[in-house]
Amino acid sequence: MTRESVYERLNNVFRDVFDDESIELNDETTADDIEDWDSFEHINLVVAVEEEFSFKIPMGKVITMKNVGEMVDIILSMGK
Repeated sequence: MTRESVYERLNNVFRDVFDDESIELNDETTADDIEDWDSFEHINLVVAVEEEFSFKIPMGKVITMKNVGEMVDIILSMGK
């Protein structure tokens, strides 16, 4: 799995969760950059990401993620 392929899949997940086809993620994207990304939607997002990539993200990592780049790093490390 490449970083690029993770971003392709994540863009689709984010667009679906937030119902916004204009979302284009990058390493620096945070909740402040996406309208409606609040704590409730964060839970929905994590569940959707876990379903897309077929693994559970440890709660400790969910809490400490600061941006999408860190989410991608976690996905890549879990996918090995």
